[in-house]
Amino acid sequence: MRRRTSFAFVVVLAIVASLVYKLVDIQVVDAKALDAEAAAHRGTVITTYGARGEIVAADGTVLAGSVLRYDFIASPKDASTFERTSKSGKSEKVTRAEALKELAAITGDSAAGYEKQIKAALKENPDSQYAPLVKSVDVPTYEKIQALDIPWLAPVSHPARTYPDGAVAGNVVGYVNSDGEGAEGLEQKYQQCLAGEDGEETYQRSEDGVPIPGSTKVTKAAKQGGTLVTTLDADLTWFLDQNLAETVKDLGAQFGQISVVDVKTGEIKAAAQYPSVDPNNVDGVPAEYRSTAMLFSNMYEPGSTFKALSAAAMIDTGYATPNSHVVVPYEFTTPNGAKIYDAEYHATENMTLTGVLMNSSNVGMSLLGQNMSDEVRYEYYKKFGIGTPTAVDFPAEQSGILAKPSSWDDLTKYTTLFGQGVSATQAQMLQAYQALANGGVKVPLSIVKGCKLSDGTMIDVPKKTSTRVVKASTSKTVLDMLESVVQQGENSSVLKTPGYRIAAKTGTAQEPNENGVGYKEGVYYVSVMGVAPVDDPQYLVSVNIGYPTKIKMSSAAAPLFHTVMSQVLKTYRVAPSKSAPSMLSPYF
Repeated sequence: MRRRTSFAFVVVLAIVASLVYKLVDIQVVDAKALDAEAAAHRGTVITTYGARGEIVAADGTVLAGSVLRYDFIASPKDASTFERTSKSGKSEKVTRAEALKELAAITGDSAAGYEKQIKAALKENPDSQYAPLVKSVDVPTYEKIQALDIPWLAPVSHPARTYPDGAVAGNVVGYVNSDGEGAEGLEQKYQQCLAGEDGEETYQRSEDGVPIPGSTKVTKAAKQGGTLVTTLDADLTWFLDQNLAETVKDLGAQFGQISVVDVKTGEIKAAAQYPSVDPNNVDGVPAEYRSTAMLFSNMYEPGSTFKALSAAAMIDTGYATPNSHVVVPYEFTTPNGAKIYDAEYHATENMTLTGVLMNSSNVGMSLLGQNMSDEVRYEYYKKFGIGTPTAVDFPAEQSGILAKPSSWDDLTKYTTLFGQGVSATQAQMLQAYQALANGGVKVPLSIVKGCKLSDGTMIDVPKKTSTRVVKASTSKTVLDMLESVVQQGENSSVLKTPGYRIAAKTGTAQEPNENGVGYKEGVYYVSVMGVAPVDDPQYLVSVNIGYPTKIKMSSAAAPLFHTVMSQVLKTYRVAPSKSAPSMLSPYF
């Protein structure tokens, strides 16, 4: 009896010891591994999105930002009849079909479509707990769907791109594609700065697929993208947009551009374009206007605005002075027999170089510039930035066309003096005039101040190295000469702004044929480029109108230039000029 009792005791003790050992092994030794395995069976991993960084104007105005949007994911395995409390407080049963109809009534989608998605998921996997039904709804819609209290429907938040000012600077800001990556403009160029880093969360779900409260754990924290700080003035750009759109329509033109640059810093303060893409509705404009900004991509023959660069080269090298005399007929025949004409017929006139600029004479510029070395003049154009993309390095930016003198024929030798046989972008012409206005010193253009990270660190700050293009005395002389266009030229009554000394040059350029030989009949590109105040150059304004049909001369762009320059001077509270205009003589 004692032996049997002892044996039974030993057996029971062994069993208890085995159970204790197993309990310790499960709850202590392998606890973490088993817990993780169990969690994997009942847990769900979801992606948490790192919000894309903002693009802001110089004053912090948001040009592009991110807002929360919500997707709703169904658990097909559990998508069946459920009970909920009605508005009257009573318990009610709701079938899947009824729930999907309620959902469709909110989203505007089809209940049949939702049912098809659920069945497709179940066909692929009878135990499926994933079927995305609703995508990217806003907060009010999210709240309405949540109020349906459908247990097998769970929300997942993610950021979506929004552009609060619509088309304002849309041509520069760009937009993102369906994958949330920059597709055009600054969105594309600064993708690395703006892109957020996604994270992960896990949550536990019950047998019927409902998330267990308090079970959510962050396994990888999401990281928000940086803030891209631009040099743009949003309010000024809006003003330019409104006036540009009105002018383009009134002139029966196809498109237009206006840009404003800070002369001393090279910062682009405004860049308007019409038509311009609204990043909230990319398909709202034709394809050619929804891509990169025309400021950087649209090449054109500058026409007479280019004459200021030729004059600067001649004066800087001593080939001419503002008072250099030239007898200017309406027509000039080059040594090789090529014909050059002025825009309008006139009797032979005795002009100075100042008068040549004021009257925008092609013949006068050709006669004065013919003795200057082609190679020297070419080098000056290059130093001004013609034929080279700007330092902005904007996506799809064009370099323009400036052929080497060795390839110039007898006609091109002369036409380049007055802006034909050469092409540039508006950005390149802005860069050239910035140097001309800034005492002859070129400061690289910029449109971004930098990328501000979450810790306040600023990266991607443009590196600017200034270079001298012409002497300071040349800069002052050319501006004084261009002031004659405003004070004494045929558009003076429109270009003047009381209290301010303004230097400007108008341009009317023909549009080349598609094959590059000859020009399209009656198709013109008109422009005005100007600087104010002449006695202390601060801001540069460029206005370009493409293919106007009602007024085809530069006078078409002059009123808009006056409106824009006046607004710029008001916006930045530029003090009126303290000296009288220079009144250089246009004739002798």
